[in-house]
Amino acid sequence: MASSFPVQAFVALLVIAMQAAAFPTTLKRQTISVLSPSAIAVFKPYTHYASTGYCKPATTLAWNCGANCEANPSFLPIASGGDGVLTQFWFVGFDPTLGEIIVSHQGTDVDKIIPALEDADIIPVPLDPKLFPGVSSEVLVHDGFSGSQKRSASDVLAAVKTGLAKHSATKITVTGHSLGAAIAIFDAVFLHLQLPQTTVRFVGYGMPRAGNQAFADFVDALPISVTHINNQEDIVPILPGRFLGFHHTSGEVHIQDSGEWVSCPGQDNTSKECTVGDVPNIFEGDESDHDGPYDGVKIGC
Repeated sequence: MASSFPVQAFVALLVIAMQAAAFPTTLKRQTISVLSPSAIAVFKPYTHYASTGYCKPATTLAWNCGANCEANPSFLPIASGGDGVLTQFWFVGFDPTLGEIIVSHQGTDVDKIIPALEDADIIPVPLDPKLFPGVSSEVLVHDGFSGSQKRSASDVLAAVKTGLAKHSATKITVTGHSLGAAIAIFDAVFLHLQLPQTTVRFVGYGMPRAGNQAFADFVDALPISVTHINNQEDIVPILPGRFLGFHHTSGEVHIQDSGEWVSCPGQDNTSKECTVGDVPNIFEGDESDHDGPYDGVKIGC
């Protein structure tokens, strides 16, 4: 099962996040809307793929990881990697039902201390220009998260290229949970820049803030679809704090205590129906919400 350890690391190192409660309120820019059951169901395959990201590479390459793999039975694996210590687990494959290349990244595991330290390494740095050509130096991202993405980037890109050619595909969806979601949003940008002829989508779960305002604006301006789903009072999505200069992209979907899913337009929407308004500081959150359930799926292998 996915661990709550990154939550504890965030709490220990960012306890001053209580100041976020006093952060100036912004106005909602659009109407919050409720997702229909059919709209929610669209995410279910990606939820299982994000959960499968926690499984060991040998099992994702053989696609015999148990319930998570069985939930997407037609998946055709292409490559997998990572050691779960220096490099988070990842896998790439093709889903013939969706007609998409799938890329998934592991979140943080309680048994692996180095990824947990990366969660706490909040120094903002520019994106690597070799991986992200043409991106302004004003775009700054979480050093630990971007370092994690960088270590698997070349292998992921090679596997995606193989899949695109082998299956005549043009669509890519990148997913992950927690730290894996942060890695995945960088991968989505990376793959769009490296493979501009493709259509790239990001679907993340329990994602921490990954970059500054310039990063959020940059991602919002790209022709990629971004959805980050937050569960109830999960505290990870409010970290690192906005007072440290970090901001979410648009695309939040927030699961209410009632189980209703709502779309929260704009960046860091402060409505009580959205995460920032519902969880104004770490003391009003619940780390047990981090692993879900997301439409009945608890994250973890």
